[in-house]
Amino acid sequence: MDVLMLSRLQFAMATMFHFIFVPLTLGLSILVAIMETKYVRTGDEMYKRMTKFWGKLFVINFVLGVVTGITLEFQFGTNWSRYSEYVGDIFGSLLAIEATVAFFLESTFLGAWIFGWNVLSPKMHALCIWLVAGASNLSALWILIANGFMQNPLGYVIRNGRAELADFFAVVGNPFAWQQYVHVLSGAFALAGFFVMGVSSWHLLKKQNVDFFTRSFKLGMVFGLVFSVLVAVQGHHHAQEVTKIQPAKLAAMESLWETHEDGAPMYLLVVPDEKNEKNAVELFGIPGGLSFLAHNDFKAPVQGLKDWPADERPPVMLTFLSFRAMVGLGTLMPLLCIWAFLRRNKLTETPKLLKAMLFAIPVPYLAIEAGWVVAEVGRQPWIVNGLMKTADAVSPIVTSQVAFSLVALTLLYALLGAVDIYLLFKFAKKGPAEA
Repeated sequence: MDVLMLSRLQFAMATMFHFIFVPLTLGLSILVAIMETKYVRTGDEMYKRMTKFWGKLFVINFVLGVVTGITLEFQFGTNWSRYSEYVGDIFGSLLAIEATVAFFLESTFLGAWIFGWNVLSPKMHALCIWLVAGASNLSALWILIANGFMQNPLGYVIRNGRAELADFFAVVGNPFAWQQYVHVLSGAFALAGFFVMGVSSWHLLKKQNVDFFTRSFKLGMVFGLVFSVLVAVQGHHHAQEVTKIQPAKLAAMESLWETHEDGAPMYLLVVPDEKNEKNAVELFGIPGGLSFLAHNDFKAPVQGLKDWPADERPPVMLTFLSFRAMVGLGTLMPLLCIWAFLRRNKLTETPKLLKAMLFAIPVPYLAIEAGWVVAEVGRQPWIVNGLMKTADAVSPIVTSQVAFSLVALTLLYALLGAVDIYLLFKFAKKGPAEA
């Protein structure tokens, strides 16, 4: 493998590992804030116990997410220095805002929340966790605006061989970034709902703290149901934005090779044959189906992959399979939530549901990771869409240096992953403190 491929693998591994922690932080922070608000408003000690129990799992997840995020940002300097030099004027400013405003706010008030239980008034303490939740989600916004520039570069001028910031508000108002933000947040909130339902199911199956975990399950169920539906609906609109801005990505997502000027069909069963630039299997076609999904018009034209030179197409098989994995898992999520909603008052009498929700904890994680593969692999060969190719962005370093850091980071992340699983499992299994 050369430096480019090793750097890609390292960044992909680091990003996907980091994103195991991010969505749970985003969603669980909101849920914990809601629990503490219920405690402040009602004085019900059960909600205080819920806040402390789920808050402890949130803090474990948050800390490990921070550690993995720091190593990720270092790679812009070590592995992608030419990219950093080219777009640092824009990309760097967005990451700087994220670190100095959102992350600083998040970390400061998390400390106040952890150590302020017997110091602050209940209202001030609840305000701290709301500020943590707001700052966490604000942090995600700046990161996704930075990624939005890579997907749909706006607000720049090319000067002295670099992309320099010309219009800050065009960068911040990038519609592609805002579509991504809503999509990612909806997925993250749904994931947090599934996490709470899954852990609660384990305890309900064992008939432990039934009232505590029934309330927790129902709160997670509302979150999971609302946001798993929202992420599916919003995903459709996001795909239409992809159609306008990154038509090659859409063609790879659907393995569409030929351009259809008068309505592109959608096949329910497709087996791509990337080598021969065709599909080995195409069955159960819906005439005009893809055109309708992409443009709300059965007759709208849709570009096929052959409209682009072979070296400017995304990897088809990986993009195609990841998209289907995301859609399939994303369809399963609201179905499970609807089942939970129908049996919400008979949870302990429905062990099949509880087992299903326990084993469904990884489902939103896998869906979100697959979605990121679609977003990033589907943009290739561009690191900044239409502006800079990934091959031109890699650092001028030797293969052995990247190979060493790849192995070292893999071992470090494996260790951190083991610690995270051990701690989450230990404290989730232990259950809440006695009243």
